Amino acid sequence: MKLYSPKEISNIKDKFGFKLSKSLGQNFLTDKNIIDKIVDATAADENTLVIEIGPGIGVLTGELAQRAGKVIAIEIDRNLLPILSYTLGEFDNVEVINIDVLKADLNRIIEDSGYEKVKIVGNLPYYITTPIIMGLLESKVKADDIVIMMQKEVADRIRSEEGSRVYGAISVVVQYYCNVTQVAAVSKDVFYPPPKVDSAVLRLSPKKAKTHELKDEALFFSIIKAGFGQRRKTLSNSLGAVSGFTKDEILRGLEAAGIEPKRRAETLSLEEFSKLADEFFDIRDARDGKDSIRKEGDWGASN
Repeated sequence: MKLYSPKEISNIKDKFGFKLSKSLGQNFLTDKNIIDKIVDATAADENTLVIEIGPGIGVLTGELAQRAGKVIAIEIDRNLLPILSYTLGEFDNVEVINIDVLKADLNRIIEDSGYEKVKIVGNLPYYITTPIIMGLLESKVKADDIVIMMQKEVADRIRSEEGSRVYGAISVVVQYYCNVTQVAAVSKDVFYPPPKVDSAVLRLSPKKAKTHELKDEALFFSIIKAGFGQRRKTLSNSLGAVSGFTKDEILRGLEAAGIEPKRRAETLSLEEFSKLADEFFDIRDARDGKDSIRKEGDWGASN
């Protein structure tokens, strides 16, 4: 079956009486060229476990199953389970798990699989892209690469550099965790049904070793969120939102990091944010000697 064919998708819908869910962002890819680019970007082979987030009707799943040792597909919509049984019936190396990926323990799934080479793939629903990405990164998922399709606007934000108008908190945080590469630009016209915006495929490759070993990740994340939370303000003002620091300490931290207080968060590189976080840590440590505990953040796509 050519599952990427709009006619085939329509036939499957009719056969199973399936209705697309706008709330779950169900738009199925119909371009074999883009499918091949995604599969190639995983570099999956018989020794690879691929975890696919949101297989839909199995358009990408079947192609991955022909390359990988095993594919575990995470699908939240129970209505798609009989369809996946039908479209993927020929593959004995595919397992479908009906669960919300945000509630799934992917590291446990990976550990139980016995595979050491792991790739994560997904055509992510636009409304939940950022929570999924941050959930994967904050849980330090044991994957070699994460190859995911998302709204072009979010992809542009994630891979942007300092000074760009779309550079934000999500840019800094994802680039702190991963090396980011664009795999493909994807027109809205190659989906069934077509969404309202274009997409892009990114490969996020978790860094084996950080370029800068932070003294306190929680403080680093707090500074990023404070800076971009009020991005029109200068750093000397926006960093007032970082809990536990006085105005004088903020200015001393900026000076020690070699950062002009009148600059704005969007002008700072990942390295500068890292250095600033360490200077803030030293100031706090000298004052009261208390270390903070790293907490997971709520990373909005607009940050």
